[in-house]
Amino acid sequence: MKKVFLTVTVAVFATGPAVAETLSDALAKAYRNSGLIEQNRAVLRAADEDVASAIAGLRPVLNYAAGINYVDPTMADNLSGSVSLTASMLLYDFGRSQLGVDAAKETVLATRATLVDVENSVLLNAATSYLNVRRSEAFVELRQNNVRLLTQQLRATRDRFDVGEVTRTDVSLAEARLAAARSGLAAEQGSLELAREQYMVAVGAYPGTLAAPPRTPAIPSSEATARNIARQENPLVKQVQHQVAAAELAVENARRGVYPRLTGNARLGLDDDGNDSSSIGIELSGPIYQGGAITSGARRAQALRDQARAQLYTTGLLVDQEVGNAYANLAVAIASIDASDRQVRAASLALEGVREEFQLGARTTLDVLDQEQELLDAQTNLVSATVDRQIAVYRVLDATGRLTAQRLGLNVPIYDPAAYYNAVKDAPTVYVSPEGKKLDRVLRAIGKE
Repeated sequence: MKKVFLTVTVAVFATGPAVAETLSDALAKAYRNSGLIEQNRAVLRAADEDVASAIAGLRPVLNYAAGINYVDPTMADNLSGSVSLTASMLLYDFGRSQLGVDAAKETVLATRATLVDVENSVLLNAATSYLNVRRSEAFVELRQNNVRLLTQQLRATRDRFDVGEVTRTDVSLAEARLAAARSGLAAEQGSLELAREQYMVAVGAYPGTLAAPPRTPAIPSSEATARNIARQENPLVKQVQHQVAAAELAVENARRGVYPRLTGNARLGLDDDGNDSSSIGIELSGPIYQGGAITSGARRAQALRDQARAQLYTTGLLVDQEVGNAYANLAVAIASIDASDRQVRAASLALEGVREEFQLGARTTLDVLDQEQELLDAQTNLVSATVDRQIAVYRVLDATGRLTAQRLGLNVPIYDPAAYYNAVKDAPTVYVSPEGKKLDRVLRAIGKE
């Protein structure tokens, strides 16, 4: 009887059809669909409005009041009315209000950095999910090929058993290995479904046919260079730096709480008899005794400043750790790819040799099955190491703060965080001033997004 053995070669990450979804498509979709990014954009717009509110405190305040009074009807004139217009403006407060404006601006810059960090995280999750789906698909393909191979091998073993060339034990070994292969296939298919669900969360839609990942983006040539870049560009570092600056301004503002305020005010009043009760003046006000509240507030501001400074130090350490971890994972993945590639070649040659020896009676069925399993493990390791290397590259970009839609050149409209700020920083009145009309246009554009 002619002995037939099948050798199946699996193309790892074969190029998909022209309509396949690319990694850039997935990243662009994640950028557009991310509710987390939209949430933090709204948080940033709220911080922009804090600047407008702080600036409004330096401007005149104008109020009106009108009233009608009804008294005992036994009096001759039982109905009276009045109208008044009051204006007030801060003249001098030793720079406390301006310090509040500057602190609000630092908070805006910190919030912008937070938005960039969220964008980095969203795109990293999308890239990782994409690559994990590709990994699971490759694992399923390997397992399917393994099941087909073992199925045909079991059929051949049974044929040989029928003619007395092998024992019942050989058949049982082949049956057991096929059952294990089917179990492994079911497990990998389940892992693929989990990866698809994670892709849905990260990207906003289930994956279709995924194309082979493109060439990975360029990263710094050395870990030391990446650490220096991360210290300067990582959004978490920038966020805490601006928080420290805002805390410093808050300390100075609290220290000036004992200083007085000089306010100008004017009032124009008119009753129903035409009597005028207008007035104009200035007012100097300040604390004399507040039970220690001012000094307590100053100490609290100092404590918060110290907290921010300590957080800046620890954030720098965490960023260094992220860079180090990413480069360590990258080095491990590169070494694993080389080793796994050698293992695949060696296991393939060994399998051919074991099969030839099996035909000559020098090897058992178990030897062949074990060698086939070793080749499958080597192929699996190669696929996994290839994906791990790609993920490590994107983790390096995330750690350095460069995993953004603009730097990756994604085909999406890039959100401009300064557009809304520039429209509201002077506290415009909507529908009245030219600045307000500009703000209307910005709001409409945000609504369209």
